[in-house]
Amino acid sequence: MQIRFGTDGWRGVIADTFTFENLSLVAQATMDYMHEQGVAQKGLVVGYDRRFLSREFAERVAGIAAANGIATRLSESYAPTPAVSWAVHEGGAGAGIMITASHNPPCYNGFKIKEGFGGSARPSTTKVLEQMVARNMAEKRPVQAVTLAEGLESGKIAYFDACAPYLAQLARYVDLELIRSSGIKAVVDPMFGAGCGLLPRLLPGVVEIHGSENPAFGGHPPEPIAEHLGELSQVVADGFFQVGLALDGDADRIGAVDERGKYFSSHRIFTVLLRHLYERKGLRGGVVKTVSTTQMIDRLAEKYGLQLFETPIGFKHICEVMLEHDILMGGEESGGLGVKGHIPERDGILMALLLLEAMAMSGKGLRALLEETMEEIGHFYYRRIDVPISAAAKQRLLERLGGDAVDVIAGHRVAATNFSDGFKYILEDGAWLLIRLSGTEPVLRLYSEAREPELVARLLEAAKRVAGV
Repeated sequence: MQIRFGTDGWRGVIADTFTFENLSLVAQATMDYMHEQGVAQKGLVVGYDRRFLSREFAERVAGIAAANGIATRLSESYAPTPAVSWAVHEGGAGAGIMITASHNPPCYNGFKIKEGFGGSARPSTTKVLEQMVARNMAEKRPVQAVTLAEGLESGKIAYFDACAPYLAQLARYVDLELIRSSGIKAVVDPMFGAGCGLLPRLLPGVVEIHGSENPAFGGHPPEPIAEHLGELSQVVADGFFQVGLALDGDADRIGAVDERGKYFSSHRIFTVLLRHLYERKGLRGGVVKTVSTTQMIDRLAEKYGLQLFETPIGFKHICEVMLEHDILMGGEESGGLGVKGHIPERDGILMALLLLEAMAMSGKGLRALLEETMEEIGHFYYRRIDVPISAAAKQRLLERLGGDAVDVIAGHRVAATNFSDGFKYILEDGAWLLIRLSGTEPVLRLYSEAREPELVARLLEAAKRVAGV
């Protein structure tokens, strides 16, 4: 088969495309790449989440690394992706591999690569890896591997605690004592994922739901979006808690519920935290966002006089900008947010802590913090819907939208377009619509933002007609 890396790593359905055989091919190419780049002697970090067979997949990767002469630190238990990324950065490793399919449905697993700087592999890196996998397959290059027991006995594989050093870093970044003394009552939903237990370790008063081991993730994808956070919303709406925090399957994404028990989207989180970092923590730098992210970030960047960058979807693109420029904060619509002074990586647990810190410093809830910002920059409404799509329909969509000019949508004239990642139509009043194929699932994503929620709904209905779904 042909291995393709999406917005963050290679993913596939377990026992279909994501098999031990295909994983071994990708892992062998990764070890070859490390040797070619001269970083193999720095070693490898391997971590995994709580998905079905994740530990066994991670052990196979470690065994292949050991057989290729690469010293490997294997997480002794499941860990969040940002903890593995931090271990790569702090330990000066040549690379890291995280076995996870992030927010994908339970039937998926995946292979994320972290480069030595502690962030997602850049597009230039994954392109070479794809070529190396194809070359190895064409040349029938055998996979070199030893068993886990053999690797441990030889000393090429060693277990390590991925979480403790990472939590120590978070404790340095955020004022935990201020949060504790504020008396904020918070509840966290790690969605049965790799972030289970970590926020309560840092803040013992935090209550956790859905912390047990459940590879089926309660029957829905571990993605912290409104339709998956009904129980968290209800718990907060009942009145005892002031905020609900949610993490995705590998805890690199953030979702939230405000003091009213209402879903608080990643766009709103990005907006609140950018203001918090700039005004309360006194940090400075540019801002980077993806093409599907709210205009509120544009308005805040303009207000503060900060340079704004826009990238295609995928934190690997944000990571590249963070490596090349002095960036205060970067983020994407899916809840992946990263900040200056940490690693160029999205980190859901750190973002949750920063939200609590913003509440503690201001004495306000998330809704109040957002409303005071919107009073200055304007009110915006946003929604995304996902539609299943076949491979044949994908091709027809690309051919149709790539060749046809769309001048009017839902009665509004199109003022500009942006086809850097999908098909984005910007209307004369600033509202916009994005039609984009997912990079990790057979799904068509439709995004819209406008000043009125009614216009968002009309634009999304129009998007279905434009896309032919």
